[in-house]
Amino acid sequence: MPAYFQDIGADSSWPVEATRRMNRMYRRQRHIYDGTRRYYLLGRDQMISRLRPEAGASVLEIGCGTGRNLVLAARIYPDARFFGIDVSTEMLTTAIAAISRAGLNRRVRVAHGDGSAFDPQRSLGIPQFGHVMISYSLSMIPDWRRVLGAAAVHLKPGGRLHVVDFGRQRQWPGIARLLLRRWLAMFDVTPRDDLEQVLSAMADRSGAQLRFERPFRDYAQYGVLTFPAEPGTP
Repeated sequence: MPAYFQDIGADSSWPVEATRRMNRMYRRQRHIYDGTRRYYLLGRDQMISRLRPEAGASVLEIGCGTGRNLVLAARIYPDARFFGIDVSTEMLTTAIAAISRAGLNRRVRVAHGDGSAFDPQRSLGIPQFGHVMISYSLSMIPDWRRVLGAAAVHLKPGGRLHVVDFGRQRQWPGIARLLLRRWLAMFDVTPRDDLEQVLSAMADRSGAQLRFERPFRDYAQYGVLTFPAEPGTP
C-alpha cells in the first residue's frame, strides 16, 4: 500500500481483500474510467445539481473513485468543503491527481476507507457532514445496507443523504434489461432493486423525509433522505 494512504490516517477496519480486488479491477481502468462511464452512469450530475450545500457546509462522497464528482461539485459550490473515501488506492491516486490539477487541494480531501466502517474524524479530520452522497457505489458493495447506516450516522442533524445508482429498468424491453444486467454482472455490479424500500425504512425509523425518483425510464434510481434537525423530531 502506498505510504501516502497510511500517512493520512486510513481506517484500520477496511477490508484488505476488498482493496486488493478493487485495485485489480481499476489499476488500468482508472485511466479511462471517466471517459467511458459518462455514457451509462446516468444521474450523477443531477444529484450534484441538487446538493445545494449552504456556505461552509461539508460534503462527503462515499466511493469517490476518480474524484470526478468531488471536483465538479467543488467547482459548482465554491463556498463548501468536500471530502471523499474509497476502498481502492488505485482510484484514490487518480482522484488526488485530478484534485491537484483543478487547484482544489484546499477544499477537497480524500482518504482510504471502507464505507461501511470508517472514522471520518481520524481519516479526514471532521466528525460529521451536512451532506453525504453515494454515486453508483452501492451496487458494487456486498454489505450496502450497512454503508447506508454508516452514512446516516456521520450526518449532522438536519443533514441529507443523496444516493444515485442503477435502477430496475422495468420500463425497458426485456431483452435490453437482461443484456444490461448480464453485462453489469461481469464487473461485479448488482443493481439494488430494494433500495427504495430500504431508504423508506430508514426514513420511518429516524423521522427523515424521503424523496425518491426513477429517472431515465427507470434506468437509474435517485433518493434523498433529509434527516430531522434533531434526532427523533419530525
